Amino acid sequence: MTAKYFIHALVFVFALLTYTSSIAGEATIRGSGDLGVIIERASGSVQIIETTNRTKLFSIDGLGDLSHASVVFSRDQRYAFVFGRDGGLTKIDILLGKIVNRVVQGGNAIGGAISQDGTLVAVSNYEPGGVRVFDSETLEIVADIPASYGNGLLSKTVGLVDAPDNRFIFSLYDAGETWIADFSKSNTPEITKFKNTGDLPYDGLITPDARYYIAGLFGEDGLAMLDLWHPEKGMKRILGGYGRGEEPLPVYKMPHLEGWAQAGGSLFLPAIGRHEVLVVNATTWQETARIPVHGQPVFAMARPDGRQIWVNFAHPLNDVVQVIDVDTMKIIKTYNPGRAVLHMEFTPRGEQVWISVRDRNVVEIYDTRTMEKITEIPANTPSGIFLTARASKMGL
Repeated sequence: MTAKYFIHALVFVFALLTYTSSIAGEATIRGSGDLGVIIERASGSVQIIETTNRTKLFSIDGLGDLSHASVVFSRDQRYAFVFGRDGGLTKIDILLGKIVNRVVQGGNAIGGAISQDGTLVAVSNYEPGGVRVFDSETLEIVADIPASYGNGLLSKTVGLVDAPDNRFIFSLYDAGETWIADFSKSNTPEITKFKNTGDLPYDGLITPDARYYIAGLFGEDGLAMLDLWHPEKGMKRILGGYGRGEEPLPVYKMPHLEGWAQAGGSLFLPAIGRHEVLVVNATTWQETARIPVHGQPVFAMARPDGRQIWVNFAHPLNDVVQVIDVDTMKIIKTYNPGRAVLHMEFTPRGEQVWISVRDRNVVEIYDTRTMEKITEIPANTPSGIFLTARASKMGL
């Protein structure tokens, strides 16, 4: 072979490889709108999934203790921030299926939030008590907010949510307080403290319009509410007297207020220590009904159109999911997916619901119109399911 033909052959091979590589690259290009993360709690791993074809794209391990893990997303939906129970904060590129960065920022963490502008990620800690805030690009620490109270004590922090104007709101479990950390002016936050929240606030939520912050109280009847339009009015007690009711029941797992539901002009809240879902008028904050259910509710979640409420339950009755019709306030369907139903997540427009069944090592997927099971995806002890649509919602 002459040098001329040899050069031509090399050019042809290079062009062919370039073309093939280009085609392969194009085949993997995708948007992030239908992606999500499934927590595999026992193995310290996550799955990256897509909901259109209901398939697994990637499996990523090395995330530490995920026994109470939660996830928030960057505003462009490309990155997932995973909060581990061991204090790990992990940033994942969900399009490439790999860890971008990871820091262990505390000893016992309980969730987190991302700021309104997407630049800050906050982590709520049991140990050391307080909230730590990080740069979302680099995971470098921006602020450390110890939850100090009393004579040099540190409280567990709970109910951490993001609020408008680059604020974070959280409650102090041991101190019975609620704090606002305002980052609107700089990365040195202005802290406002409300010291009359109540006894043992265990979780918190912010309403979909981001006006009200509500803390659940484990130590007494009722909830505490803060109007963020008028924070100078302080905490207000609502739903006094619902609590554990006339016949106290053991509480095996605390309800998750972030799993509440708003539909048809009403709020649907899991009642602590009761086999009931509370129905509350969304304008007056007065209780209007109680719906008897299978067990102690953990999550009460609304289908995006507000027509149905899907409810799961605490141990030992955690093998059941029930569906409430909002129009009639009646249970219209009961499922038995298996032991340890831990979480549910609707696709953005609500045509599917994904349900993690830890002890069967599967995530089941249902059609919310026909109420029939579509399929299931194998997962190693799955718990939380988080879809990227959360990126555009306050408080999730």
